[in-house]
Amino acid sequence: MTKRPADPANGSEPAVRQVPMRDFSRSLPMSLLRAREAVMRQFRPSLREHGLTEQQWRILRALAALDTVEVTELARTAFLLGPSLSRILRDLEARSLIERKTPKADQRRSMVSISEKGVKLMASVAPSSEAIYAEITRRFGASKLVELQEMLGELELSLAGLGASEEASAEE
Repeated sequence: MTKRPADPANGSEPAVRQVPMRDFSRSLPMSLLRAREAVMRQFRPSLREHGLTEQQWRILRALAALDTVEVTELARTAFLLGPSLSRILRDLEARSLIERKTPKADQRRSMVSISEKGVKLMASVAPSSEAIYAEITRRFGASKLVELQEMLGELELSLAGLGASEEASAEE
């Protein structure tokens, strides 16, 4: 006899599927997403107060660190897909928070930089952002936070190139 799926209408519990994988709650991607969400939950109210989305803030932060950068490099740096980045850049440009230029030598390229107004907005967000970082540091511990960031950097480096050979052969 086959087990039927759960029927919430009659109060039966869902069937547990036995899959040969680690528990969903213990998967590394889910742990990283939960931690990211816990961190971002602290920053969102401040960003909203300043009329910014997480992605807009990420772009402004990247531009403040990079000065002038090509759009494709900005997408890689800010971990955003091209179509999303294009829309966000349009919004930031309309608010005069960034400046976009096309080099005369190569009209296909688009260079982006943070504007003076963008720098001023970042300066107004910075005190709140730093206060949030201070509270996270107080709660989690300064040495643990440094260790976590170092470990995440090591994880990123150790996984760099993993799957790259598979992707290259798939493209050929």
